[in-house]
Formats: sequence, structure tokens, C-alpha cells
Amino acid sequence: MSTEPNTEPAAGQAILPRRIGLLAAAAVVALLLDVVTKTVVVSNLEGKPPIEALGGLVYFQVIRNPYAAFSLGVTGMTWVFSLVCVGVLAAIIWVAPKLRSRGWALGLGLVFGGALGNLLDRLFRAPGALQGHVVDFISVFAPNAQVFPIFNLADSAICVGGALIVLMALLGRDYDGRSTKEKAGDK
Repeated sequence: MSTEPNTEPAAGQAILPRRIGLLAAAAVVALLLDVVTKTVVVSNLEGKPPIEALGGLVYFQVIRNPYAAFSLGVTGMTWVFSLVCVGVLAAIIWVAPKLRSRGWALGLGLVFGGALGNLLDRLFRAPGALQGHVVDFISVFAPNAQVFPIFNLADSAICVGGALIVLMALLGRDYDGRSTKEKAGDK
């Protein structure tokens, strides 16, 4: 008797293609956009006053963030965030071969690319490996995060990917492409 969930389609139901390519493409695009934008803003904006865009709706200013998202956490704990990030990446890699849902693949790909982008900062930026500070540079509504947190494109990819995953769950779609109602009927 197997403890593995039944992932075979019901009689008469088509087998959906795997979506590893979509996950990989979304991850690569998210990672490349994050790395390129961080490189550009660090080389052009570091040490300079904030740049206002869109009539003050958005400001660009380089901030080195030793904390988690929204500056939550305790100084000196960046290695914990790095390990959590590695765990998230490993979980996505484990699920990837089972993906048959476009929505889940896109969402997980964005989370993967964003998490990897911030992990690279933690590994390779000052003050050192597993303690590096993440480069944040986008502030909405006010400079210096007085109204809204300062973030980067990796953070945006993680949030959009996470929202897409939540939407898929709310719509009753699972990562293998079947509806959660179909799975309940399998039992």
C-alpha cells in the first residue's frame, strides 16, 4: 500500500504536460531583472539622495537591508534568513517535477527567482557570506521608507508569486493541475 497521493488522471482525463520549463523561465527572468537592477542602482545611486519618480509616488534610493522582508528581524540574524531561503528553494525544487499547473509554475518560479536574488546578496555582499545585506532601492510614497517599506525586484517577485499561489489555492487548483475537488473525490 503506497502512501503517495494519487497523481494519475481519472479515466478519460488528459494528462497535463509538466511545467518545469515555465517555472525555470519565470525564475531566470525574475533573477536577471533583480541582479541587473541592483547592479545599476548600486553603481549609479549609492551615496546619493533619493530620486523622485512619477510625481513623488516612487523614490529610488539604495539601502542595505540586514533584515527580512519589511525590515523585520534582529540584527545579526541574516544567516537564519539565508537558511530559510535555502529551505524554500529546496522545497520548490522538490515540487518542480510534479508541476502541471501553469499558475503554480509561474508563481513558484517567481518565488524561486526572487528568493535566489536575495540569497545571492546575503552570500556575496558585505559584510560577508550568509551575513550580506540585501540591496533595496524602491520606496513607494516617500523616501527612506517613512510610509512604505523599501524593497527590490526580488521582493516584488516573491510577493507576486506568493499571491499567485494563494490565488491558485483559493480557486481550488493544485500544483499537479487538478482541482482540489477532484482529489477529494479520489479518496
